[in-house]
Amino acid sequence: MDRRDLLRGAAAAGTVLALPRAALAQPAAARVLRFIPQSDLGILDPIVTTAYVSRHHGFMVFDTLYGMDADFRIQPQMAGGHRIEEDGRRWTITLRPGLQFHDGEPVRAKDCIASIRRWAGRHPLGQELLARLDEMSAADDRSLVFRLKRPFPLLAEALGSLVTPCCFIMPERLAQTDPARQVPEMVGSGPFRFKADERVQGSRFVYEKFAGYLPREEGTASWTAGPKRVNLDRVEWIVTPDSSTAAAALQNGETDWWEVPTSDLLPLLRRNRNIAIDLPNPTGLVGWGRFNHLHPPFDNPRIRRALMGAVSQADYMTAVTGTDRSLWRENVGFFPPETPMASDVGLEVLKGPRDFDKVKREIEAAGYKGEKVVLLAATDFPTLNALGQVGNDMLRRAGMNVDFVATDWGSVVARRASREPPEKGGWSIFFNFWTGLDVINPGVNQPIRGNGGDGWWGWATSPRLETLRQGWFDAADLPRQQAIAREMQQLAFEEAPTLPLGQYFQSTAYRRSLADVPKGMPLFWSLKKV
Repeated sequence: MDRRDLLRGAAAAGTVLALPRAALAQPAAARVLRFIPQSDLGILDPIVTTAYVSRHHGFMVFDTLYGMDADFRIQPQMAGGHRIEEDGRRWTITLRPGLQFHDGEPVRAKDCIASIRRWAGRHPLGQELLARLDEMSAADDRSLVFRLKRPFPLLAEALGSLVTPCCFIMPERLAQTDPARQVPEMVGSGPFRFKADERVQGSRFVYEKFAGYLPREEGTASWTAGPKRVNLDRVEWIVTPDSSTAAAALQNGETDWWEVPTSDLLPLLRRNRNIAIDLPNPTGLVGWGRFNHLHPPFDNPRIRRALMGAVSQADYMTAVTGTDRSLWRENVGFFPPETPMASDVGLEVLKGPRDFDKVKREIEAAGYKGEKVVLLAATDFPTLNALGQVGNDMLRRAGMNVDFVATDWGSVVARRASREPPEKGGWSIFFNFWTGLDVINPGVNQPIRGNGGDGWWGWATSPRLETLRQGWFDAADLPRQQAIAREMQQLAFEEAPTLPLGQYFQSTAYRRSLADVPKGMPLFWSLKKV
């Protein structure tokens, strides 16, 4: 999870002699955009972390071989195209001519190979690529060759995935850095240069247009695909943790765009005719209640499954974002609604009135003996705190012995890594959100994994889910992928590795002086300041 922030503006004019100077200043101001990001940019290297704010920074400085459009289709970006041979076991990707890094060096195939290797071990699709990879080499400066032990139809999708960390291309000398350590400088081939000399940690980050950037000539800009044409000279990220200050700065015109305004301030912002409110990411954020599968009571699949009947997604999402149903959805399964892998398979258990007496009987019949349930709740994130509060009420009404541990998110992150029993400093359940993009398909969806000790905190083990996932990787076409995703969702409702809690949509707010603001995530090409 991540969140918010502020700065500047003004104008003047006076005598006739001052008018030419004012006329000259106006276009310059119109080409500087001031943006309030969701949080401080604590880590610049977008491979080291999965923080969304670092991903957004990454797309300014770096480029990717492939991009994803608003229809979830993968399109060539730095790649001019690719060729598949030998029954899918050999891929050749050719770079577009003329690509260069910010230091003036051309982008070469060897840079891409080093970047892919650094990224692959940290990404679920990249890990699958490595498992199938026999050899990756540069045939020449513009050609990457992948020799595979067995076909990997999702290679281009992996390289263009928006799940963090994304496969950003950097110079070989930087990409050879251990992926657990940050690279020493920000040199990419993306549409903006990072101004390290103007960085003020916790306050301001500055980007300037990269004159040497070469956009794609064809297509339409959509999410991270298509031509990335920059209409700004400079973008300033102005950080402030205080939402009231951020709202005031946006209303006063001191800033142009606030990435994630808090829900309590949206009515105030909507009353300002100079401000537009939008829902940029159609995949939203999906809430989850994650069980610890190592210890009682949630090592028992019958108890986990019984709790599905206690989940009211409407209660969770109302607590998170209010009663405006345009901002949230219920009856959400293990994949985000209106995305390619979503279906209504198994959703019956989430529908209809909640019968807690029935749930209590089922839990007792499954063998619950009053074991303590340690619930970790992060109080410093309002959305996570809301999930924890509703979850606490749900579990108590289901007859469970709850130890409600209210703490900060950092402490939750530290404690959830413990595999000790709950009574020895471990835990039983915690609550979190993933963006819809992070759970969009079986390849990247962590809440539906069953890979035990190598998996997401909670360590769910399900050989059947993992077998289906491998089949999804091998599926030859979208209909077969969708059929496997339906099977996985049905099985997930039976085995209950995680509780799906609904989906909500984060608003963004910007001044109406901005035009063509991109959808999906904060991106700074295509838009104009008028």
